[in-house]
Formats: sequence, structure tokens, C-alpha cells
Amino acid sequence: MKILIIAFANLKRLFRDRSAYFFVFIFPLALILLIGLQFGGGFVPQVGVLAGDGVTQQAIVDALSAETDLEVVRVRSEEELVDRVERGSLTAALVIPPDLDERLASGESATVGFVARPGGTGIALQPVVAEVVARSTVAANAAVFVSERGLLDYSASRELASSLVVDMPAPAVTEESVGESLFPAGLGQFDLGASSQLILFMFITALSGGAVLIQTRQLGLSKRMLSTPTSVATVVGGEALGRFAVVALQGVYIMLGALIIFGVDWGDPLAAIAIVVVFSAVGAGAAMVMGTLFRNAEQAGGVGVMVGLGMAALGGSMLPLQLFSPTMQRIAHFTPHAWASDAFAKIRDQGGLVDVVPELGILAGYALVLILFASWRLRVAITRP
Repeated sequence: MKILIIAFANLKRLFRDRSAYFFVFIFPLALILLIGLQFGGGFVPQVGVLAGDGVTQQAIVDALSAETDLEVVRVRSEEELVDRVERGSLTAALVIPPDLDERLASGESATVGFVARPGGTGIALQPVVAEVVARSTVAANAAVFVSERGLLDYSASRELASSLVVDMPAPAVTEESVGESLFPAGLGQFDLGASSQLILFMFITALSGGAVLIQTRQLGLSKRMLSTPTSVATVVGGEALGRFAVVALQGVYIMLGALIIFGVDWGDPLAAIAIVVVFSAVGAGAAMVMGTLFRNAEQAGGVGVMVGLGMAALGGSMLPLQLFSPTMQRIAHFTPHAWASDAFAKIRDQGGLVDVVPELGILAGYALVLILFASWRLRVAITRP
């Protein structure tokens, strides 16, 4: 019972720290949103179009709109078009001359402007847009060729060419995927970022708990508890359970928040909860180690953030492990983060609790070693005269 009281006191200290509300509850979900919007699988490039009502202009707009991987946005002025590309609300933009039909009818050349930010994804759309423009002006160019030779006037030849273009069979294109996909085909926009940020923030929150453990010793709370009929084992167990409860609470909160707000598919719920529980034990052990290795809370807090970010980067919580080289993947698996990432990847691939038993076993081994070492260190620290 005393162990639960000590653990509950640690939870109360968490909620009394106003900064914790932001870093524990708000910031993780905000970062999941940001990463999902920037790098998630739901990205559809938006192409702005400045065009009039001419026949060829409308043909270009209709052909762009028919592209399934593009979204066409009409703009009212060239200034608005350039501004929106600069600000990033448009991936790229197309400026169609207002006298395009007249120029084509007279056999003159016309320039269609393409606007994109250098180095951005808009540059990659240029060949696609150029092909659409070329395809949309085939009928006009054919009409000019026929009218210049006196066979038909431009309007009649344009109408004839348009009907022939419509009746032309489209080229057959087949797609075949070879090799193995890095990520599941049904991966949601926020799914990958949610699991990586869950692991990142759980561990950083855990390490920051090491500073709380130091403050407990500095304030003499541990010795006061020992002055009562409370054993050293109870104090150590209560502190360990307190660290575990804080980390597990944040983990469950992030999972539920990401599920409700962003529709993240965590896979098998039982397996997902098991990963959070075991990784919370790893975090609790790491927090206790930090709390016994340093003499003041400032040192523990600063080093904890650096260690947490470093291990997250190495363990695949900032860049997916699938993008690492084979050598770096082997190095990454010296961290518990990589094993937790592997476990989440398995349940995203429709795996269950049985499939992640190896990863859970390795994480449990991390937790056992860290907690046993930290318990010995903490026992020495609080009983030292």
C-alpha cells in the first residue's frame, strides 16, 4: 500500500508542474500533426492555374483536373499566384496567356509560364504539366497545319481535330511493383509519425523524471520516509512505480489522442498496450539511473534531454529505421527505441501480441537490467549517512 502512495505522490507532482501540461500532453500531439501534414502519405500537390475562358485554356485546365494525383486551384491574378507559391500553399502554378487561342490560330508561338520554388517538390511537376499542355494543344496545332495549306479554315479544322483526338485510343500503361515495400500500402498519413513520436516523448519524459528523483533526495523526503516504519525496498519500489506511472500515463494519452484526433491505426490494441507498458518500464529504469548518477536536478535534466534526443535519433524515432543502412540498423538495435519501433511496425503489418513477443522480451530485459542497477544505486544513495 505504501508503494502505491509513493507512486501516487509522484503523479501529483507531475500535475502540479504547469510546464508539464505542454511538454507531456500538448506538444507530442502537435508534433504528430506537423509531421503528418508535412511527410504523411495523404499529400496531394496543388497546382494553381491562371487562365481565361478560351477553348485551349479550358482544355488545359480540364486535362490537369483529370490527373488523379494533382489538385487544380484557380487563382485570380498573377500576384496572388506567385505569393501563394512563395508561401507554400501552392506546390506549383501555371500561367496561361489570355490570348493563347488567338496566337495559336495565327500560327504564332505562345509561352505558358510555370512557377515553382527552387528545390521544392513543385519542380518535379514540371514534366507532368508540360506533357498536359502539349497534349491539350495538339488539336490547335493540327488545325493551324491544315488551315495554312488551305484545306479547311481554322475553326472547322480545329473542331475536326478535336473530335479525332477524343476518339484516339489512349496508350495502355501497366504498372508492376518489384521488391519489397518499405512501408505498408495502407499506412495512414499520421500512423508512422505517431509511433515514432510516442517512443521519443515517453523516453524523454522518463529521463526528465530523474531530476524529480534527485529533488526528492535533496529535500530529504527519502530519509523522512525511512524514519517511519517504511523499508528501503518500499521506498525504492514506490519511486520506480511512480516513474513508470508517469511514463505509462503519457503513452496511453498519446495513443488515445492520436487515435481520436488523427485516426491513427495502432494495430492490435492488446499488442500496442503491451509495447507501451514494457517501454514504460524501460523508461522508469532509465529515469532511476539518471536520478542516481547525478548530484543535482539541473545536470540530470540537461543530460537527460540530450541523451533522450540522441537515442531517439539513433533508434529510429526521428527517421524511420527502414531508411537506415544495414550497418546503422544493427547499431540502432543497441537502443530500446529500435526494438519498440520494430514492434509497432509488426502490428502495423497486421501482427498481433504473439508476433511481438521477441521485441517485448528484449525490452523487458532492458527494463530489468536498468531497474536492478538503479535500485541498487538508489538504495545506496538514500541510506548513505
